[in-house]
Amino acid sequence: MKRVLVSGATGFVGRHVVDRLLKDGVAVRVLYRGGSSRLHWGRAVDGVEGDVRDLRAMRIAAADCDAVFHLASRVHMLSEVHDEEQDHWSVNVEGTRNVLEGALAGGCRQFIFFSTVKVMGEETAECLDESSAPRPVSAYGRTKLEAERLVLDYGKRGGLHAVCLRLPLVYGCGTKGNLVRMISAIDHGRFPPLKEVNNRRSLVHVSNVVDAAVLAVSVPAAAGQCYIVTDARPYSTRELYERIVLGLGKLIPKWYVPMWSLRTLGLLGDAVCALTGTRFLFDSDALRKLTGSAQYSSTKIARELGYQPTIDFERALPELIAWYRTTNIEGLGRVATVEGMQKSG
Repeated sequence: MKRVLVSGATGFVGRHVVDRLLKDGVAVRVLYRGGSSRLHWGRAVDGVEGDVRDLRAMRIAAADCDAVFHLASRVHMLSEVHDEEQDHWSVNVEGTRNVLEGALAGGCRQFIFFSTVKVMGEETAECLDESSAPRPVSAYGRTKLEAERLVLDYGKRGGLHAVCLRLPLVYGCGTKGNLVRMISAIDHGRFPPLKEVNNRRSLVHVSNVVDAAVLAVSVPAAAGQCYIVTDARPYSTRELYERIVLGLGKLIPKWYVPMWSLRTLGLLGDAVCALTGTRFLFDSDALRKLTGSAQYSSTKIARELGYQPTIDFERALPELIAWYRTTNIEGLGRVATVEGMQKSG
């Protein structure tokens, strides 16, 4: 690769992708929206302002690029009661189409699309892999699935080396996402000590995501494939809780909040939402995400591309807590939940 376009470059994952490409000596062009910052790259990158919903802007952005890493998307925010389907569609589907059109017009040969495990659903009864039937339940999941289909179709018709990466919650220093909110909530005594319910939730450290993306763009066998990317193993909410408590230098409580009280609080939150149209700090959806499973397998990308996650939550936690202590995060608007959500630029 001589020149790479990165959309969503100012988001959490996008920043790490750009840093890795620059480290590898690749010329990088970043696509950013008006008002977004080019951060710390300065003259090291070629910055292009534009919106993925603007086809003309995407043709300009992708001109003379060998590859595109497409991260820009419209995600579902925890404060939203209802998904705005059209908003998701215009960015995640039509925006992706515009980036693909720009890539083909500019002579691009490789296209890596950053997707989500939410195309497979929000909760799992067993560990899912790429052969599992997609069952998205949110506008975000539905539109990302449609975008995946576009990417693979354009790949076949346009001769693109097109790959989709399905990500669960991505964590690491630099994000103020759900795991950092969970750390803050525990630190401030606002996170309920939960009983071990043996749920399993897949996460992925941002460094593992970047490693997978480099493999996806460089290994010919990846063309036309979708890959789930996770850490080496899943985690239970109780396990995450205990590790964070110890990492913060606190004692693990010898008591836990009974499930019946959490269910009651969840129903109260549901009632408040129904009356006010605004999500309460805790509701039944938050409880499901705290105690339910969302487990996915990255066996396929390991087998076909040689993917080997090098960082897990236990190894990453000291640095994550140290970073958290340098930020100004005052707990939560809602109780932290462990779900896949990333912010893109």
